[in-house]
Amino acid sequence: MGKNIVLLDLVFYVILPLICWNGLRESIGDYYAMLASSVPAIIYSLYRFYEVKRINITGLYIIIILVIGTLIDVLAGSAMQLLWNNVYYSLALCTFFLMTILIKKPMALYFALDFVELQGDDRVLSKHLFYQKTIFILFQFVTLLFALRSGLLAAIKVWLISEYGVEAFDKGIIVKQTISWLITALTVIGFLYIKKVINDNPDLLNKAEKNNTVDMKS
Repeated sequence: MGKNIVLLDLVFYVILPLICWNGLRESIGDYYAMLASSVPAIIYSLYRFYEVKRINITGLYIIIILVIGTLIDVLAGSAMQLLWNNVYYSLALCTFFLMTILIKKPMALYFALDFVELQGDDRVLSKHLFYQKTIFILFQFVTLLFALRSGLLAAIKVWLISEYGVEAFDKGIIVKQTISWLITALTVIGFLYIKKVINDNPDLLNKAEKNNTVDMKS
């Protein structure tokens, strides 16, 4: 799946939703066409969750945003309200990521912990490593990129709704995925840089191992 993830994202997050929207809106109306267009993305997101194969912070995050996203669409009641609900949802996600930075528990760090644990690394040792100041600041920055993505999407959605009304829906799909890919590329660069810093500074791992040993003895 990893090799085809960009293609699958394009199909399930852009192409199929646009086909549903443009093909169904005249027969079932704007609101229900919007709901129908979200089905491919929901199914794909569930499959992505299945690929994780375990309940961890990343898995819980996927489930929660999927459930909340589906509920705000279903409970909207109208096409225009659905669009505005998605603006509020993006703002809420932006606030959530910013809060994790403020309380010094950046989500990017916990996503990384889940990833390295799946690769067979010790989670506790990795946490000691990631919470060292040099690395921790980088995780804060990557989490800020997540917040930027949601905040930017909210601002663009407001502009699209103001300019195009309900017609903003299909434009929003394209803009959302474009921004998602851009921010994803930046976050991947951020994670790769974190890996480089760790590899170039073996003393960071040595310090983490010492801290881990102390915790195990206490």
